[in-house]
Amino acid sequence: MSKLQVLEIPHPILRETAAHVEVVTPEIQELLSDMLETMYATNGVGLAGNQVGKLLRVVVVDCGDEKPDPIKMVNPEIISHSENKILHSEGCLSVPREYADVERFETVTVRYLDENGKEQTRTTDGLLAIAFQHEIDHLDGHLFIDYLSQLKRHRLLKHLEKRRKKEAQEAEE
Repeated sequence: MSKLQVLEIPHPILRETAAHVEVVTPEIQELLSDMLETMYATNGVGLAGNQVGKLLRVVVVDCGDEKPDPIKMVNPEIISHSENKILHSEGCLSVPREYADVERFETVTVRYLDENGKEQTRTTDGLLAIAFQHEIDHLDGHLFIDYLSQLKRHRLLKHLEKRRKKEAQEAEE
């Protein structure tokens, strides 16, 4: 396994649609393992192919609080969701150290292939449902900031830009 580079906004790959994976090959299995290692190393709870420069419909998620509970998904799709929505503070490894409240479906049912190519269906709620929706959005070129008003999104991106400039100046000193 190896740690991958996480792309950050405004990298153009983050806005592209990932391609359907035809077959779960050893290369896809290795990519999923590398993504999981990268996610753990960066203290994330989810990571999508786009975020590591791979335009493939692959996702890893682990919302386990006390012990690891990794989920590796190929071609995930939301096949049903609740009518109820919840508001939850979200962040993203591709929009580092920025957070905002986002409204998501409270419960989702997701169909996907596991790392062995076997079809799975999972219904979940809470943080895991939010993570599934967030990561599947990545595969379609969407970021959590797209759910914000134009003003909030602008403020968040300006804050990120200021912080990056400050960190760059400090690194030069």
